[in-house]
This record gives sequence, C-alpha cells and structure tokens, in this order.
Amino acid sequence: MSNLLLRKNDRTSLFINGASLHHAARNLGFEVDFLALRALFEQHSSFQRAFYYAAMPETEDYSPLRPLTDWLAYNGYHLVTKTAREFTSHSGQRRVKGNMNVELAVDLIEQGPRLDHAVIISGDSDLRRAVEAIQTRGTRVTVISSVKTTPPMIGDDLRRQTDHFVELSDIAHRFTRRNSDTNRPRGPIRHPADFADDDDED
Repeated sequence: MSNLLLRKNDRTSLFINGASLHHAARNLGFEVDFLALRALFEQHSSFQRAFYYAAMPETEDYSPLRPLTDWLAYNGYHLVTKTAREFTSHSGQRRVKGNMNVELAVDLIEQGPRLDHAVIISGDSDLRRAVEAIQTRGTRVTVISSVKTTPPMIGDDLRRQTDHFVELSDIAHRFTRRNSDTNRPRGPIRHPADFADDDDED
C-alpha cells in the first residue's frame, strides 16, 4: 500500500492533531477531504477509529472551526476537544493557547495495547515518549508529517523514534478535496492554531 505500509489485517487507528494537519496542508497548498482520508484506512487495514484533536476558542463569536468539528463528529471521527485560552501578546496580537499533545498521548497509550498499527498525523517531538511506550508493547507506529514545509513540521526526535515516517505531500493526492466536492467540508479558513503561540505549553 504505497509508502503508508498499511496491512489488511492490522488493527489500525488514526490520531490527528487538527492544528498540525491544518498548518501543514495550508503550507503545502491543499485542502483535506476527510471522507477520503478515513476511507483510505478503512480500505487497506482493519480500521478501528479515527481520533481528531482540536482546541476550541472560548468565545461567543462564531468559530469557523465549529462546522468542521460538527461534520467530523457525524461522519465517523471521534472528537477530542478542550477549551483554548485566548490572550493578547505583548505585540497586541490575539493568541490562543491550546496544545493537544497530552490528550493525544493519553489516547495513544490507552489504545496502543489494542492496536497493531497506530498512525499519527502530527510532528511534535513531545509525542516521542508516548510513541516509545506503545512500541515497547508491540504496536507499530507511523507518523505522517512534512519536511517540505517551511519550517519543517516534524521534529527530529519524533522522526527518529517512529517506525515509519511518511511525507504528507507524497500521499496528499489520496485525500485532497476537489472543487466538485460540495458536500464535504473545507478545512477552516481561520483555525484557532493560526493565532497560537507555538512555544506555549499547557
């Protein structure tokens, strides 16, 4: 199965850091077709579940992320959300603090013993230890991210730890949204991560 190395009988789950996928897709110039993304794994593995992690801004204003998360919840994705904390930086810019690494790592460790293959769409090196923990129990780990973005989305520590690294741009054509896909959601035009401080930690 191309460079994803999916196996038909492997119990496989997908763990998506929504902010990471949003930034990488925007940088690489494509929009994600989430039905096609899920179908890719359903067709080529014993697919268990797709997790999508998103920090939601605490505001009464309309959030462009809400239509996407609502749609995902009704179309086979397990949503994991928390409230993002908004603040104003010293330069006067609106910023959001809402790192989802802890939530993803906890689910990864909980689900790991029931999986043959965990596929993570994220590049954050903070996940390295969680990846190592499930590898010691026999779970194979693939990380999908990009070294072709500016700057590269994946940290060296995570790339070295994973069993298999897949360059996002090499497989994006399998789940790229086309203009004719009127019934499928576009990625949010302005994601909370667009305002995030990358150095913030929970």
